Amino acid sequence: MSLSSAALTVVLLIISNVFMTFAWYGHLKRKQSTLWLAILISWMLAFFEYVFQVPANRIGSNVFSITQLKILQECITLSVFTVIAYLMFGETLKWNSLVAYLFIIAAVLFAFWDKL
Repeated sequence: MSLSSAALTVVLLIISNVFMTFAWYGHLKRKQSTLWLAILISWMLAFFEYVFQVPANRIGSNVFSITQLKILQECITLSVFTVIAYLMFGETLKWNSLVAYLFIIAAVLFAFWDKL
């Protein structure tokens, strides 16, 4: 496995997920804005999500299976979401969320077992 390709994939997925999380949940901070404006801004943010997501998957598919890419993507999604939910909305993790995250981390370990 090429470490630089794997690392670049992870970095691009993190950036992509920051845009995705703001596109999906950022508008909830401004519920007073009209729905059409929230949708428009979300779509504009989603464009940048794809600007990073597509290259991440292209590069990552050279070192990971697409199943591994998807599982990695979901783990990164939850990590980025957790940080943004805390910073923007003040949400903290509860014990059951932490247990769920541990199961997701276990899924990542099982998915990459042959690469360990």
